[in-house]
Order: sequence, then C-alpha cells, then structure tokens
Amino acid sequence: MSREAPARIGDRIEDVDTPALILDLDAFEGNIKRLNGALEGRNIRVRTHAKTHKCPEIALRQIQAGAVGVCCQKVSEAEAMVEGGVNDVLVSNEVVGRQKLARLARLAKRARIGICIDHASQVPALGEAARAEGVELDVYVEIDVGAKRCGVAPGQAAAALAKAIAVMPGLRFAGLQAYQGSAQHVRTNAERKAKIDFAVEAARTTRASIEAAGISCPIVTGAGSGSFMFEAASGVYDELQPGSYIFMDADYARNEWAPPLPRFEHSLFVLATVMSRPVPGRIVVDAGLKASSVDSGLPTVWQRPGLEFVRASDEHGVIEANNGVAPPELGDKLLLVPGHCDPTVNLYDWYVGVRAGVVEVLWPITARGALG
Repeated sequence: MSREAPARIGDRIEDVDTPALILDLDAFEGNIKRLNGALEGRNIRVRTHAKTHKCPEIALRQIQAGAVGVCCQKVSEAEAMVEGGVNDVLVSNEVVGRQKLARLARLAKRARIGICIDHASQVPALGEAARAEGVELDVYVEIDVGAKRCGVAPGQAAAALAKAIAVMPGLRFAGLQAYQGSAQHVRTNAERKAKIDFAVEAARTTRASIEAAGISCPIVTGAGSGSFMFEAASGVYDELQPGSYIFMDADYARNEWAPPLPRFEHSLFVLATVMSRPVPGRIVVDAGLKASSVDSGLPTVWQRPGLEFVRASDEHGVIEANNGVAPPELGDKLLLVPGHCDPTVNLYDWYVGVRAGVVEVLWPITARGALG
C-alpha cells in the first residue's frame, strides 16, 4: 500500500520529510533531450527500460519524447505500465510458470506485449497461454552476447528457436534480444566497445542464420546507458534499451564518459536529515541500508566536498567530515547520490520532483515491489 507522500507541491526541498527520493526535474528532462540529441539522424528506435524508474508517469514522458514503448523485467512491472497508459511493452526477460504466462497473455488484450525466450520448452507454454486468451504475443529469442546470464547460444541454436516460434499459433517471431549487461559498468570506453563489438558480431551472425532459414528477423534490440552509442553505430541494432540514463548513480559516475557517449547528469538523489552528531567529525543521517542500495557501493554526498559516506546500517548512514570541513548541523538536509539507482528506486513509494528548490510534482512509483 502506498504511503502518504513526504511533501506537498509548493514545499521547499528543505521541508521535505526524509528519507525521500528526490528527482531534479531540470537534470531529468535534460537527460531525455541529451539521449535524443545523441541519436539524432540515426534510423534507430528507443525502447526505454522501465525497470529503472517503475513509474508510468516517467514512461509516458519518455514516449512523448520519441520512445516507441518500454521494457520491463517482470510481468507485474508490465501490468503497472499498461495500467498507467503505456501501450507497448517488452518484457525483456524470460517468464516461466502457468500463472505468470496467463497474466501476460491477458495483458496483450490491452497493449502490444513482447516476451523473451531462450529455451524450446517455453514455446508451447507461451503458445498455449496466448491461444487461451485469443491474443498474439511478440516473442524474441534472447541470445547470450557475452554476459553469461540468460540467452541461448548465438547462431544455429537461436535460429532453431526462431523457427519454432514462427510456426506456433498465437506467437509472432519479433526478433532478437541481444543485451550485454555486464558491459555497462566496464570503466573505459575502449573496454566497453570491445565487449559490444563481440555482442554486435554475435547478433549479426545470428540474424544471418535466421534469415538463411527463410525467417524474417525484423528487430535486434538491446543496449544500455553505458554503451548505447556503440550499438547505435553498429548497423545491426534496430532498437536501444537504455534505462539509467535518466537518473545516473554513483557507480555510473565511475565510468569514463567520452564521445561518442554523451555525459548524463545526476538527477536522482536520496534526501537525508542529520539525526546525530555524536563526536566531532562524525555525522549520522537517517538514510541507511533501507534508504539506498549499496550493491554497487555506498552513496556519495552531493556537492559537499570533504563529506564522505563511510558506512550504513539499517536506519543509519555514517558520514565523516574530512580535511577540516565544518560538519553540517543537527537537522540539516543532505542530498545523497545512490550507488545503484534501480534498486534504490524500489525502496520508495514516491518521486518528489523538484525544480529550483521547490517541489513541483509528486509521482507514485506504482511498480515498486513488482517482483513477479
């Protein structure tokens, strides 16, 4: 159940209750424009990833800016997006289980729905679910392009899956899912490009194998915020799936950002309050492990040189003041850049959208906790 928003429209950011998820609207809108500007003149589609934001309000703004639709990772995320008015959703993940497949097929009565597979046994199960609801599902074959997570081997194995989809009533073979997730946080552009070059060649040869079998392969989709310009320039990818570009986080900040990749701004923050100053140089804020994901490292303190977030427990974040920096006072507010934006978003019910220090919008995170 969604809790009461931590602010009201018109409040100053200093008056927002904490911990709160703050969205800098100028930076957020600038990031959307920056992505579109980087791709201007290229014949390539953008399908933004909603697992990052989990919010139909944001998805609709991305679509208004030119995206063809969104990706999700879970059926429940897709349900939240469709309920919020999004009419084109790709679940860029495998879905297994009778109940989930039935929900996915029912959703296809209200929107265009795609799904990924990487095993032959998924084909009859998907077909049965689609026929039971009288719908057709777009089905993509996911290939392993180097991340060693999901995905069938590129080439003939993928072509065999495409053929099985193409002849199954209730299903449409829609193309290839070729996302190299492990490349997104490789630090240098050269190393990232090398990984994407491998992915591009795997996608190229797989599409050729499918087309040699007489099956059209209309879409190769994939790419992320840390690599999308490499896929865009490949001549192989038809659609890109960036997600974190709208927010950025402390881990993405450690990447090299150089042409052809644009540098996106930080727009997502956790607002925290100084709740304790037990000894000189140590500050404790009310944002710990339950307020910011630390799987990709601790948060950083935004625009406060000399303040370092050094450890977190359930409800406490410990910050040290270094180099003679005057520590903030009890009750002061600090903005933290989360280590990893996606799981941090999943901890909150609301975005508090701020412009020029004033709350302008409150957007519910309706797919929060959508795990199934």
